[in-house]
Amino acid sequence: MTNQSQQTGFLENIPVHLVSAGDYEQEARQRLSDPVWAQIAGGAGDELTLRKNRSAFDALDIIPRLLADFRQADTGVHLFGRRHKFPLLIAPIAHQQLLHPQGELATLAAANALETTFIASTLASTPLETIAAESEQPSWFQLYFQPTREQTLDLLQRAEAAGYEAIVVTLDAPISGLRNRVQRAGFTLPAHIPTPNTAGYKPPAPRNLAPGSSVILNGFMADAPRWEDLQWLREHCNLPLLAKGVLSPADAEQCRATGLDGIIVSNHGGRTLDGLPATIDVLPAIRAAVGNELPLLLDSGIRRGTDIFKALALGADAVLLGRPYLYALATAGALGVAHLLRILREELEIAMALSGRPDIRSIQPDAVTGS
Repeated sequence: MTNQSQQTGFLENIPVHLVSAGDYEQEARQRLSDPVWAQIAGGAGDELTLRKNRSAFDALDIIPRLLADFRQADTGVHLFGRRHKFPLLIAPIAHQQLLHPQGELATLAAANALETTFIASTLASTPLETIAAESEQPSWFQLYFQPTREQTLDLLQRAEAAGYEAIVVTLDAPISGLRNRVQRAGFTLPAHIPTPNTAGYKPPAPRNLAPGSSVILNGFMADAPRWEDLQWLREHCNLPLLAKGVLSPADAEQCRATGLDGIIVSNHGGRTLDGLPATIDVLPAIRAAVGNELPLLLDSGIRRGTDIFKALALGADAVLLGRPYLYALATAGALGVAHLLRILREELEIAMALSGRPDIRSIQPDAVTGS
């Protein structure tokens, strides 16, 4: 294999030793080049936030209740008028052809098989229209603000026309984080990996900066989205609109006041600013800030069904799965992703069974301790 492309030889059968998300991570590490592994697994800076996302989940204990009535047990949740059989969605991640020749379509095939909502990335390797056409259940589209409102509106209208049922606007990455592990590995996106959704958009003209000005603060950030841009997007979006990247209760309240329909509590998997809090740690305060009616989802750090359980207990309506499905994709394509989704479902069902929580509504804050 070349230094910066996906490997060959995907598993066609699942061996007995692959029984958890952690097993898929170890398997993928053996299959990916060092640069691609750094790009997928790495975080920002010293990776404090990356590690904290896991340690915060590990610090929570589940408190079981005995002799619960499971005759009407159910894992279903309702989001924006749709019933989801399981409180887990596929997080938007760019450039999936790095890991498998079919890229997003392989992940989508697994999502179809497990009736799981797929969220397509603006930076997908596959056109958003193709993903929507291949989806057998509701899919959502993740939107990055583009350099001009005309480009942003074009993406939004394409997503609406293609049949996506919700828009997830990412707000926490106006610039890329400083990912030292990626820098040390020398990763660059291979030329054969496409970004078709933005291929026709002209890049912005460079700013004429005054001598001594900061390229970051006075250049890139001067053109970054502001609250009035989110209000503009709300006015032009005809679908449920969720803000992704919220960590502050004050920002959550502002999103609600702006008319957004949901919030995704996320630190971008520890890939933007190092030193951010773990999402599970800020989730209760955000839930308290916005009340019980606004849908809250959470990502960053989900590795087990017990993690899903803990997130639901502390205020999430559902979670997004990120890196683990990339490891499964790199190992066994659609088969691996489908197997991983089934593992996580079974793990959550076992956690519910052994903690005495027969349905999602019964997973309340008293189900965990240590937060």
